Amino acid sequence: MKALIIATNGFEDNEFSYPYYRLKEADFEVDVATPDSKSVSGKHGTEFEADLAIKDAEMNDYDLLVIPGGRSPEHLRMEAPESIDLVKEFYDADKPISAICHGTQLLMSADVLEGKRATCYWSIRDDLEHAGATFVDRSVVVDNNLITSRHPDDLPDFMRETLKKFE
Repeated sequence: MKALIIATNGFEDNEFSYPYYRLKEADFEVDVATPDSKSVSGKHGTEFEADLAIKDAEMNDYDLLVIPGGRSPEHLRMEAPESIDLVKEFYDADKPISAICHGTQLLMSADVLEGKRATCYWSIRDDLEHAGATFVDRSVVVDNNLITSRHPDDLPDFMRETLKKFE
């Protein structure tokens, strides 16, 4: 199995590192895509090297898309609008997309939440609902191949449900 994590500077460190290492532990090959294929830093200083630029990521090469939160998703919408197209491609191909916290902002921009159940960080709940989703205040919400969580405290449940998609 192969996963793609997309991010730029300002991601929430745990929301990137926990899925990254948990996926590796589960024998996934994990690629990191950034706007310019350069390394990125989290809000608290964690750095990750990029494997490729988001514009070069091919949905057909991956089984899973992971979107960490923090400030990264809002910046991706401006720095790498192709990330929105990539989310749409994964969604249209019915491949799992796991978004935590503010990661759901990319789901909103990709217009894939209409009629879905999802969760997110409390401060963007209205945005989620305006995107057509029903907000559910749970640690993790799974609606078909969309897996969403609220914040770093939810990471164990988030990754448990993400990995269940591959059992």
